[in-house]
Order: sequence, then C-alpha cells, then structure tokens
Amino acid sequence: MDFKSKVALVTGAANGIGRATALGFAGYGAKVVLVDRDGSGAAAVAGAIKQQGGEAISVQADVTKSADVANYVKAAIDAYGRIDCFHNNAGVEGSVKPIHEYDEEVYDQLMSVNVKGVFLGLKNVIPFMIKQRSGAIVNTASIAGLMGSPNMSPYVASKHAVIGFTKAVSGEVAGYGIRVNAVCPGPVDTRMIHSVTEQVSPGDAAGAAERYKGAIPLGRFSTADEIANMVHFLCSDLASGITGAQFAVDGGRTATAGAVTVVGKG
Repeated sequence: MDFKSKVALVTGAANGIGRATALGFAGYGAKVVLVDRDGSGAAAVAGAIKQQGGEAISVQADVTKSADVANYVKAAIDAYGRIDCFHNNAGVEGSVKPIHEYDEEVYDQLMSVNVKGVFLGLKNVIPFMIKQRSGAIVNTASIAGLMGSPNMSPYVASKHAVIGFTKAVSGEVAGYGIRVNAVCPGPVDTRMIHSVTEQVSPGDAAGAAERYKGAIPLGRFSTADEIANMVHFLCSDLASGITGAQFAVDGGRTATAGAVTVVGKG
C-alpha cells in the first residue's frame, strides 16, 4: 500500500468516505487533490494533510457541471502533472419516499450528482490516464446497486447505474493499463445514514438505526475508514489483476437473505 510518487484525486472529499480516503492516501504517501462542492470543507482536509507533512490541494467544484469537472482535473494536472488514482465518490441520498410521492426536483438532483457526476469524472480523467497508459479508478456505488431498497428507488437506480458504468468502462480502457472498479458500501456511520434514518423515523432516528443494524450480521454500521481501506486496496498494485468488479463493504448485509424495507413516517 505504497502510494509514494502517486497522485490521488478524490471527489466528495470534505466529509465521510471521501475525507477518510483522502487522508488515507496522504498517509500512504500520495499527493492528494481534494474536490468538493463545500470548498471550505475540502480546504480544511487539505490543511490537515499539510499539517501532517503531506502534499495536497483543494478545489471547489460541483460535479454535475462540465466546466467544474474539467477545472478540477486541470488543477490536478497543473499541480502534479498526472492522476494515478481517482476515487469518483461524490453522491447524495435523496428522499425516502415511495416512487409515486417522490419529488421530481429531488430526483433530478440525485441523478445529476450520482450518475452524471460519475460520468463527467470518468470522461475528463480517463484521457489523461490514457496518455499515461496507467491508472486506477474506484467509483463509489452502494449495496443499493446490488439489491433493492423500497422507498429509495431513485437512489437504488443511480447506484445500479454506477455499477453499469464500472463494468462497461473497465472494458473500454483495460488495454491502456487502466483499471476501473466499484466499492459498494452498506450503511456507513456518516451524515448520509443519519439523514436516511431521520427520514425513516422522524424523531426516532436512533430506533431506525438500530433496526438497520439488526439486519447487518456484524451488528453495526461500517466506518468511513473501512470503506476507504477498500478504495486504497483497489487503487494499489496489490489489486493489479482486478478490474470491472464491485466489492461490498457492508458487514455481511448482502450475504443475508432479504432486503431492508425502508418505511418513512409522516
């Protein structure tokens, strides 16, 4: 897990999984480019990396906008000359509602971030990796891309799309020495799952969280660091023979029968 001389680009890097991945890359010696719509948050993480003796820059960007995505890629190339690892991570959870009650604007925003954002990242990063004839990409999908979760159908659809991109694009770029994989987190102890549990059970998010944990064989949510560990592995030379695959980091959730039924109140 040696990333010295490597450059890692991480979207959604201000918080949660992206933050953990960026800090981990820096700890393994990589130069890190942190991208987030929350520019001050990304800058704070970059500052923490520098305080620990690492190299990092931050870029404020909306991953749904072509110009912003082109800009964060340009910033990475201008600063460090290459992109070796790309964690295509930014995502949102949307609403917890049955499809016939789902707000169209929320749907559009979710699909724009979770699907278009991944598309634009791949579209803009891959040409530079082709020039290098090397690179490792990890898209953040979800176990929602592997199974259904009632009352979260747009989110489920978006994460199935991420896995689709992963499978198809991996075949397009393998000949250039570029690997593309997906990490599929289960519930992770970050802002997103707390948003979901509050929507599921307003005023009793803790109760909803316990019900979720009851469906996980390990009996707990994963940590952001545990997801980051899989991203680092997939970007490392230890995973040199792995591409076009998806890996669940979910405490055994997808190994058990049935799906969690998300039922909102109100």
